[in-house]
Amino acid sequence: MNIDIPRETAVKILYDIDKNGAYSNISLGKHLDNGKLKDIDRAFITELVYGILKWKLTIDFIISRFSKIKLKKISPWILNILRTGVYQIIFTDKVPVSAACNESVKLAKKYGHAASSKYVNGVLRNISRNKDAIKYPDKKGNLSEFLSIKYSHPLWMVDEWLKRHGEEFTEELLKSNNETPHFTIRANTLKISRDSLKKILEEDGFEVEFGQYLDEALIIKNPKSLQRMDAFNKGYFQVQDESSMLAGRVLNPKPGDFVLDVCSAPGGKTTHLAQLMDNRGRIVARDIYEHKIELINQAVKRLGIGIIETEVFDATLFDEKLEGRVDKVLVDAPCTGLGIIRRKPDIKWTREKEDKNEIIKLQKKILYTSSKYVKKGGIIVYSTCTIEPEENENIIEEFLKDNKDFYLENPWESLPEKIRDLFKNVNGKREYIQLYPNKHNVDGFFIAKLKKRS
Repeated sequence: MNIDIPRETAVKILYDIDKNGAYSNISLGKHLDNGKLKDIDRAFITELVYGILKWKLTIDFIISRFSKIKLKKISPWILNILRTGVYQIIFTDKVPVSAACNESVKLAKKYGHAASSKYVNGVLRNISRNKDAIKYPDKKGNLSEFLSIKYSHPLWMVDEWLKRHGEEFTEELLKSNNETPHFTIRANTLKISRDSLKKILEEDGFEVEFGQYLDEALIIKNPKSLQRMDAFNKGYFQVQDESSMLAGRVLNPKPGDFVLDVCSAPGGKTTHLAQLMDNRGRIVARDIYEHKIELINQAVKRLGIGIIETEVFDATLFDEKLEGRVDKVLVDAPCTGLGIIRRKPDIKWTREKEDKNEIIKLQKKILYTSSKYVKKGGIIVYSTCTIEPEENENIIEEFLKDNKDFYLENPWESLPEKIRDLFKNVNGKREYIQLYPNKHNVDGFFIAKLKKRS
């Protein structure tokens, strides 16, 4: 019995995520680091894993309608084999139904028993015959449940967004979260111009477009493994979404500045700051974990940067030797990550509503501590990759009430003129930048700029 390696690999990754709590990107990277896999196999595995994570709630809903066994009683191996089969039947048009069913049956024989394979075959064949007649929750009867199942998001998340944004915006947001985000890179202008990089990538067979908002951004339409890209290994670019690049642009460091990045891993923003400073000045980049500091060091070396000093340091702890000495501080705070669901769909299933409470406490402590490092007339930028006001503007407004020596600074002045009017938050306030994937086609991101009085 010949097992299809890409499908088996996808099932192994999904099992690793479900049973071992593995991060999808890390487990995927580990399993794709296999010299025997072709590029087309890597692409298929990636599509299966991220597609199933995106649509897991919808897929499980469909399985529950056709299975006599309750989902919680199905073995994790068989459940993930079923999910893989359903995804191919319902959400792709390039895989024949026969292939989706037959390969799933083979996997069920290997990871289950004879009865498992018959069960998988029966469920998938039944779904394939009746996929156009599946009954979903009624939109008029229960809007939250309908949106939750249709767009595969936890009910609590849908409820919160409906209360905050209303039906139309929420449905657009849910839909956008299931779309594939741009693969955006930042040209490392310390080594190469954006236009020269675009030309090199196109000569290597990549389809490349200019970024939507920033001059240093490029979008690669047909990316492949970074380690297999010559331009990446030469340090010509860093993978970074434009929303993330905006944080560095708002901080606006100048050559010769002393900059502190208190939560800097994996290094995208820190290395962008060095680039904006023309590799002149001093940047101290900190993180709480040694292995994450190593990621920054690798990026620094590859990109040819000489002004970044990395340190293992807990951002909640106060460092007396830096009090009042830093020109510009970046606080890219830990958050729920609800703005990057497109990029990391497992966030939908690992986050709980209650997580916000502890995260907010952490965000406040980091911001309040980091503000003590800013010299008079200096700047601190607070950013997150979430769209939750409790973690964003509410944090800033409370901080300003408690710290009268800081005030909100215009975040737009250092941005290109062509985009200054694009990024207004949902309440129309211009003091903050709040990006949404459905409105701006970038990661959901928040940025606030604070200045210390002279």
